[in-house]
Parts: sequence; structure tokens; C-alpha cells
Amino acid sequence: MTVADDPILLPDPEPADLRYTIISVDDHLVEPPDMFEGRLPAHLQDRAPKVITNERGHEVWEFEGQTFTQVGMNAVAGRTKSMKNLEPTKFSDMRAGCWDIHERIRDMDLNGVWASVNFPSMITGFCGRVFAQAQDPELGWATTQAWNDWLHDEWWSPYPERIVPLGITYLSDPEKGAAEIRRNAERGFTAVTLPERPHRIGLPSLFTGFWDTIIQACADTDTVIALHVGSSGGYENPEGAPSLQLGATLFGQLSLAACAEWLWSGYAVKHPNLKIAMSEGGIGWVAMLLDRLDNIVDRSGYGLGWDDRPADVLKRNFWFCTLDDPSTIVTRHRIGVENILFETDYPHGDGTWPDTQDVVEEVYGHLPDDELRMILCENAAALFRHPLPSEVLPKR
Repeated sequence: MTVADDPILLPDPEPADLRYTIISVDDHLVEPPDMFEGRLPAHLQDRAPKVITNERGHEVWEFEGQTFTQVGMNAVAGRTKSMKNLEPTKFSDMRAGCWDIHERIRDMDLNGVWASVNFPSMITGFCGRVFAQAQDPELGWATTQAWNDWLHDEWWSPYPERIVPLGITYLSDPEKGAAEIRRNAERGFTAVTLPERPHRIGLPSLFTGFWDTIIQACADTDTVIALHVGSSGGYENPEGAPSLQLGATLFGQLSLAACAEWLWSGYAVKHPNLKIAMSEGGIGWVAMLLDRLDNIVDRSGYGLGWDDRPADVLKRNFWFCTLDDPSTIVTRHRIGVENILFETDYPHGDGTWPDTQDVVEEVYGHLPDDELRMILCENAAALFRHPLPSEVLPKR
């Protein structure tokens, strides 16, 4: 069945009018059904995650007796508006760009996106949580490595200028987790996704020392720590609350809490070169956090104790991701234009595909060209050590 024949999916849009060079620091891949085939040791291969069709006719992942949907927060790029509120139940309900790298590059071209950072989907958890918490640690470790091998071989290597290589790691064993970060860094990975607030998903907190070895590996290899909103679960809804609406509304609050915890963990003080990117939380809360950090030093004294001011550590070691933030882009100089990154969130419900170029023009088109280049691509290229095209737009 072609896209044109599918009542759920719209025909391909016309290619975007290219006015801006964009590196999206928050997109997602949907793990394909054959991701793990032939990638685990022989004695574990038949226990690898696999796609099955359940009693409702939905294609779902099965792993260690549990089932997982293919995606989270919807993979709805290119769907008709009436179908955008429904989670895809089959791979045929999604654009092939969700899981096929050649089609992904085609969709990036249609949208006018130069390069993309891709987070995992549900069989992995946004931070590799599912494999790290496997009942059989050997199987979880092997599956973690298999996911990274697939990302390296099938997703990044065919188009190294277009995909920013982000991996997962084994979260339940710091030594193995650090070793996997180092293995990936040696073959070109520049980022790893870790849980925003690990204590919320049954892992030790950032303040226990458990994460020291993993953070050391990131600092040693210049690996960016990417913290995706929701990677440690969503907002804790009151009983009876509309979970989807409330959770989506409070994404920024999740990132604010996670950012404050990562800051006060002291890891960025111990490792001044550490790089932490807050993904999909927006920027509306960042200036407020900076003001508060200054307040608790200058007025109350609660924030004393570091040689560097906490707000300065935040601006040195953290980066913040925006989808549009039309009202709070005016705070960009307080945040630091050099600390702001851009995302399209393909193929999720909040995503701007295929209209990202128009969204940028409408929301940010009034910004100076040098600031636009920084926010849309140059900051990300520097952070993730990723190449830019020969001409960077806008160039007016």
C-alpha cells in the first residue's frame, strides 16, 4: 500500500522552501521489527525483543513476557488531522521515515532539516531504561549493545553528515554503563541519553555517587548527556485528572525539576567540561531558574558553597531546547543565545513536520541572522561536534 492509498496518511508534501539551516536536537526513531535480528549472542538471540501481533490486531514489542507499544507520544507525522490523536497500532500507520533511514532522510529533506538527533522509542524507553531493568541482566546488557550496534550500522553510518549519533547505555551497572559510553565514543558517537530523574524509575538518585563512573566516562569522552523530558516518567497526576492534557502542559516543569537536580548534583562543578542538554522541555523556565539561582546566593545565601556561582555553572554546562516558545524567546539573552538549541520533534504529536521552515519564519524570523544561525544549527554543531553544510542559512 502506498501513502496515497492509505486513508490515515496524507500524500507527500511539497519540499519546503529552504530559508534556514536546521539541526534538530530532539527527534525520535521507531525501532524497526528487524532491529535485533542477528545482533545478540547465539544463546540469547531467541529472547531478543520482537514484534508480535496481539489479540487486538496491534503490532507491539514483546520482551521478557512484557509488551510495549512501538512508540510513545505518537508517531503521527503526515497523518490526517482526525487521526493525529490516536497512537499508531501498526507500522503501516506511520510514515516509513519513522523507522527506515533512507525514508527518514527523505522526510528531513522535505522539511528542510540538515541533521537530526534521534532518541529511542518505547521498547527502549527514551533513555534505555527497559533493557537496564531486564529481569536477566545478561540479556539486558546484550540488548543495550545490540541497540547501539544497530544505530551505528543502520541509522548513522549510511548518512553520517545527517544523523547525530546518540546512544543508550546500561544504567543498572555503572562500570558496564561507562564501558559502553567509551565503546560508542571510540566509534564516533557524540551523545548518550540518560534518565532525567533516575530515582523516579527505581534507580539510585544523582546524589548517591552511583552515577560517578558513568559521568566520568561522559566527561572523558566529551559525550553530551541528553536528558529527554519524560524519560523518568511523566507528571504525577492527581486522581481523576486528564493525564494527557495535564502531562503535556507540564513538560516544562519536568525539565525544570530535572535541570535543578542535575545542577545541584555537583557533577558540572566536578567536571567543568561536562555537557548536558535538556530535550523537549522548552526555554520558558530557564530565565526564571537563573534569576532564582542568583537570588539564593545574593539574598538568602542558600546557594553559597561553590567557587563558581550556580547560575554561571548552568550557563557553562547546560543547553536548552526549543520547539518554538514564541513568548519567551525574548529571554534569550538572559539564557545566553549560545545555550539555546532547536528541535522539530519528528514524528511526535508536538512536531512541526513538514512545516518547520514556515514555523521558524513565523516565530523567529524577526531575530537577527547571526542569532538565528546559532539557535537553529551552529550551537548544536559545536555541542555535538557535527558538520554543517558549506553554506549556513539565513545569509541575508
